[in-house]
Amino acid sequence: MVTHSPSQILPAVDERLIMPDAGYEVLDGEVVAVSPAHEPHGSRHSKVSALLEAYVAHGYNAASDMLTRASAFDDLAPDASVYPIDRDPSTGGRQLEELAFEVVSTETLAHAGRKAARLVARGVRRVFAIDVERSRGLEWSARTEGWEILAGDAVIDDPALVLPLAIHDLVAAADADDAVARALLAKRNAVLTATIDAAAAQAAAQAAAQAKAHAVITVLVARGLAPAPGQRAAILAVRDPEAQERLLIASATCTDVERLLADAARAP
Repeated sequence: MVTHSPSQILPAVDERLIMPDAGYEVLDGEVVAVSPAHEPHGSRHSKVSALLEAYVAHGYNAASDMLTRASAFDDLAPDASVYPIDRDPSTGGRQLEELAFEVVSTETLAHAGRKAARLVARGVRRVFAIDVERSRGLEWSARTEGWEILAGDAVIDDPALVLPLAIHDLVAAADADDAVARALLAKRNAVLTATIDAAAAQAAAQAAAQAKAHAVITVLVARGLAPAPGQRAAILAVRDPEAQERLLIASATCTDVERLLADAARAP
């Protein structure tokens, strides 16, 4: 295994040892193929990426399979990463990710641990593993130099995320739509906000229209002109605000409900 001197000058995180998009990474100076994923891994990888894209806080970006130069001998591509959007003021290049995620099966957990150790040594604040086979989440501990299993109800509470991200949502086999929706609502996503505001406005308009229609019926009943069932339905069916206003005014002086409805229908 290649050893790393604490005093060595680290290369920029976006300086490459390996050709990007070639399907390889470099670990301890060894070129390692990044194999295509089978269904459970590939599906979970996709959902982790979708969750992070939704959960990243303002000023951060999410990426999948992005190479990071961890040392002179390591060029690693975590399955998913969260990193600052602003460029590195000293290099002008990308800044180091703050969170990294590996989707693993039992037999690759040790390999992921080697990568996690290199990433943490480079300065990545937190590295997580999503164990597909055992439906669990783990976090790399620099103190123990090993993976620590996270409780099923644990959350990742981090300034790089807009909301605490539930471990259950990362490891569950179900789709991630609900968790993504919660994050987008917390971020006041423009499309969701506009949809919610439009629905609220429509509901308010419907409630106002119903209240005015009931007011017409209440006035008629109070004057001894209780509408028959068909007439009541016709009054409740009126939705145009101006027509409702005319009905309400006329209900105070009309002498016949049928005439009231006929006059309302003829009015412009």
